[in-house]
Amino acid sequence: MLPTIVIPPFSINLRTILQNKIDQKTKPLGSLGRLEALALQIGLCLNSSSPQLNKPCIIVFAGDHGIAEAGVSAYPQTVTAQMVTNFLAGGAAISVFARQHQLELIIVDAGVKADLVSHPQLITAKIAKGTANYLNQPAMTLKQCLEAIKTGASIVEHRIAQGCNTIGFGEMGIGNSSSATLLMHVLTTIPLSECIGRGTGLNDEQLHHKLTQLHKALKLHDKSLTPIDALACFGGFEIAMMVGAYMKAAEQRMLILVDGFIASAALLVASQLHQQVLDYCIFSHVSSERGHQALLAYFKSNALLNLDLRLGEGSGIALAYPLVQSAVAFLNEMATFAEAGVDDH
Repeated sequence: MLPTIVIPPFSINLRTILQNKIDQKTKPLGSLGRLEALALQIGLCLNSSSPQLNKPCIIVFAGDHGIAEAGVSAYPQTVTAQMVTNFLAGGAAISVFARQHQLELIIVDAGVKADLVSHPQLITAKIAKGTANYLNQPAMTLKQCLEAIKTGASIVEHRIAQGCNTIGFGEMGIGNSSSATLLMHVLTTIPLSECIGRGTGLNDEQLHHKLTQLHKALKLHDKSLTPIDALACFGGFEIAMMVGAYMKAAEQRMLILVDGFIASAALLVASQLHQQVLDYCIFSHVSSERGHQALLAYFKSNALLNLDLRLGEGSGIALAYPLVQSAVAFLNEMATFAEAGVDDH
């Protein structure tokens, strides 16, 4: 059974207060463009007219996928565990960017197909050593899927207890762009060919092979699936944990920063369970994966950055974070016309 989640609506009164505060800053109305809308959303999410970003954190969920056996990735499955080791050693892109912007980085073993060495930044929450191959059977049992969702929510609860109010979720898992593609197709009915992308850098022949394998998977399973059934059928343990993490973070009025394609596919599942979760989400960037571009259009959302990223790991979140800081800084520190003695007309 899913955990009970109640996501609070934004305050109408606070919206008015925040907008008036933004409009009274020493600038022409609307002249800070999307930064003004960002400041407004941050204030509403954190339920404050003077919001503070407390102990910002990126949690990277890692898990392996049975579909990798079908050759849908340019990299072998062993890379998942190797990259987790790289995260913990501080050598990955997200490690560098998190350090640069003073973001706490936590890695979660959601279902890596290896035994990982204990580390202060590693949370061991392994559901199993990788999902099953959905070319043969559902990726997870319903019990495993629900356990992963609850675990993701619990991990976020722990960060809240540590004083965190700003959070983002990254992922690592060879084969997980295939899962994201199928989840997107099944839950939005957008054609599979518009959801699929090159993932880890597939050439044309490899991309055709990936598309063929995913069509085979669709033929094996019922297409009229609920969001939870679709997640259990085609998802990954890391994706399921992100679903629970998104819902719990929104319930607790956290500011949520969203990464790329796989993270957005997890959000798609969460939003179909609780539509209000999207109110608390800021999309950090638009990926070069065509599926992500279509998914953002489906969400009717604009991302902060467009840098042709397709790395995952939460890398887009770390790169966009300074814009979030700037939005908060101008809202809290920029003078009003009255304070600065500047005529406003």
